[in-house]
Amino acid sequence: MKIAALVGPTAAGKTGVAIELARRWGAEIVGVDASQVYRGMNVGTGKATPAELGGVRHHLLDVVSPGDPFDVGRYVEMADSALNEIKGRGGRALLCGGTGLYLRALIDGLCPAPPLTEDVRSSLRSRLAAGEGEAVHQELLAVDPVAAQRISPNDAQRLERALGVWHSTGKPLSTWQAEHGFGEKRYQARLAGIRWPRAVLNERIEVRVEQMFTMGWLEEVHGLIAAGHGPHLQSMGALGYRFIAAHLAGELSFKDAQEKTKIATRRYAKRQMTWFSRTKGVHWFDGPVDIEAVDAYFADFWDNGQTAK
Repeated sequence: MKIAALVGPTAAGKTGVAIELARRWGAEIVGVDASQVYRGMNVGTGKATPAELGGVRHHLLDVVSPGDPFDVGRYVEMADSALNEIKGRGGRALLCGGTGLYLRALIDGLCPAPPLTEDVRSSLRSRLAAGEGEAVHQELLAVDPVAAQRISPNDAQRLERALGVWHSTGKPLSTWQAEHGFGEKRYQARLAGIRWPRAVLNERIEVRVEQMFTMGWLEEVHGLIAAGHGPHLQSMGALGYRFIAAHLAGELSFKDAQEKTKIATRRYAKRQMTWFSRTKGVHWFDGPVDIEAVDAYFADFWDNGQTAK
């Protein structure tokens, strides 16, 4: 099956472009976002609203509870299922998102790193639940700097996996990945990316974060906590959520929570650009995007006909 993909950093404007392309081509969007899969996490993850989608079908939104574990393997399973559904309808599929690992695993296959030993997994999970993300990240930096550069200290799931692989096998996760090479293509894909000058992207992030707070982000986090979804959960490691939870607990001022969220988002966008700049085959479009140019880039790939072949 042939699939198109639109990638790039947070706040680049991917969703709006993807919706317009989907309308033009009668395509269905499949999300590539590690946080938008969670129900009830809408404002802070930047999910498109039903009004914005305007009838465009968008898969991989709201598919799990914030209390459920979720990883790249489960993402690939769900994305495969969505793509098979689209194929069965004879439709076109457009991937859209900024979680580079999910995109790579879906298109090129998962790295066959071995499972973690149970004692290692249990120990790391307990430490991360206790708020030792920074310390665990520093340990990872010492044994696997390549992986550490790609992983935020707030990303408990990936920290557990990366440092756990080292402790379980004595070999860095980045080495396992390099040896695998992600070379066995699972889908034929054409990739487009949206990028902005760093200073402009930072300004867009500033505006976006402030808008999210005015749109009810505080209330959203309060509701999640009231429902039993505390800041220790993997899902609450999404950008900003733990800072807001700390503010609601009286541990951070509103100003500090907002500023820390902006800083974390800027850093995440930088890591995203580093990842995608190393991804082969991405054709970059500079913002503000000329939708006609992006349309033309995908037109011959989609062969002016059905792509579910």
